[in-house]
Amino acid sequence: MKKIMIALLPVAGLLIPALFAFLLSGIAQAEPPHLRDRETGKYLGNLSANPYDPDSVNNPYGRYGNPYSADSINNPYGQYGSRYSPDSANNPYATNPPAVYGDDNYRY
Repeated sequence: MKKIMIALLPVAGLLIPALFAFLLSGIAQAEPPHLRDRETGKYLGNLSANPYDPDSVNNPYGRYGNPYSADSINNPYGQYGSRYSPDSANNPYATNPPAVYGDDNYRY
């Protein structure tokens, strides 16, 4: 019995981390939440903290994070970033602020 247990130890040592990685792979593949205009449905970028993600609002060189882009919530003069625009994420009195959507396209 001890010989069988000793023989299976290396297999179990490889199997358990592989099984753990497989179970976590579904979690690791989840997309970050994203923003959309509530009225038009226009995509306004995702809420990833990754500054290298081309679609992230945290990428200062990307379409949705650049402070000079018309589609960015970080543009203080744009439709979605102005303190005065009714469509802005930065206006506390906005009537149509961007909505946050999850992986399943459910609005939060």
